[in-house]
Amino acid sequence: MRLKDQLAFVRQNVKKNKVRTFMTILATAMGCTFLIVLASIGYGLQQTIVEDTLEQQIVTKIDIHGYEKEDGRFRSLTMDDIDYLESIDGVKAVTRRNHLQQIPTFSTGDYIEEAEAVIAHFPSEIKSGLKLKEGRLPKNANEIVIGYHFPKHLHPDSIKEQDLYSKDGELKENYQYKEELIGKSIKMTVKRLDGEKEVTHIIPLKVVGILEKPTKEWMQDRNVYISQEVLEEIVGFTGTPNGNPRQEEGMEEANKAADTFDEVKVYTTNLEAVKGISDQLDDANYASYSVVKEMEQINMLFTIAKAGLILVGTIAILIASIGIYNTMTMAVTERAPDIGIMKAIGANPRTIKRIFLLESSYIGVIGAVVGVIVAYAVSFLVNFGLPIIIEAAFTEQLPDNLKFSAIPGTLIVISVSICLAVTILSGMRPAKRATQIDVLKAMRREI
Repeated sequence: MRLKDQLAFVRQNVKKNKVRTFMTILATAMGCTFLIVLASIGYGLQQTIVEDTLEQQIVTKIDIHGYEKEDGRFRSLTMDDIDYLESIDGVKAVTRRNHLQQIPTFSTGDYIEEAEAVIAHFPSEIKSGLKLKEGRLPKNANEIVIGYHFPKHLHPDSIKEQDLYSKDGELKENYQYKEELIGKSIKMTVKRLDGEKEVTHIIPLKVVGILEKPTKEWMQDRNVYISQEVLEEIVGFTGTPNGNPRQEEGMEEANKAADTFDEVKVYTTNLEAVKGISDQLDDANYASYSVVKEMEQINMLFTIAKAGLILVGTIAILIASIGIYNTMTMAVTERAPDIGIMKAIGANPRTIKRIFLLESSYIGVIGAVVGVIVAYAVSFLVNFGLPIIIEAAFTEQLPDNLKFSAIPGTLIVISVSICLAVTILSGMRPAKRATQIDVLKAMRREI
């Protein structure tokens, strides 16, 4: 019996029991839809978190937090470490910064602002991708570069703080600094504490450049980038490392390590180099962090979660398989005379078995196709409607890129494969039973 004839026989038998076949296909489609939609939640949330993480961080950046010594303690990084990091293949730049250990006040005319002062190595910063919005880099000790948002927070000294800002936390427009800052002189006021007495020191500076706006909307760059010479003047005034206003225990030892850096970042030439360099740094006892490591952890957690959701969804298909088994068992009983005739004219038992397996596969294929279509529709409605419902019910603004459901091609392949496997297994027992029917009993309808 040719495969074409077997398929025609299957379609003929299905048409005889349209309602029962329809209900079986419906149950299979519902199980497949449930599996896909349930697992799509894991895929959707993973995609949202990964995209959000990648947007918030530079993927080619590796943060170096320190070096682990043999006794298990960590030390700060020095120029020797910088030289080693720069020698690694695939490293584009190694930036290093120190932070002033107090928040100085910067003033120009009647306008003031408190901002963090940073000592940066500009050649490596520029190499890593730092750009100027306008102006130039410092050439003299008293020249500074300011962050993009620094001018937006300069405010009149005479106005009370509670009157400066609007309800959304922005500085009111009539209090904003309107003049050009490039070329302006700015006074930097630092302090030290002598017991309970506060002593101030003013350092005249000149603004020569403004950094470009950060690539992420949520980032704020209000820093003032000063020179090493200005830091040394502040340290001479305070008598403490990095300009801490108060002398504390242990600072004498810290003063001996003046060539250390507070913040060191490695920038690789491309994303592919991050994993290899991170592993090399770990082997060299450097405490490092990169977005790739975070992605590995996130993906591992979501892989476990997705496996669990797929397992739960598979239970729905297993429940639907009971209907398939029942349908195929009844089909064997009803078609006993046909089976008897086929066996009487010499049909191979494998051919009879194949016919019933084809019928159960037919039900599984149609159920899987319908299930996939419905799952895509449900996924669309979930992504479109659920945020509206949540925002209306809880008055919470959800992120624009939030996805509750995502259906990648791999999920379709997994779901359809499970559906087909379950339906075929459900038809195995009835198909085997069909091959064991006695010809004479079948002709007498005694099955």
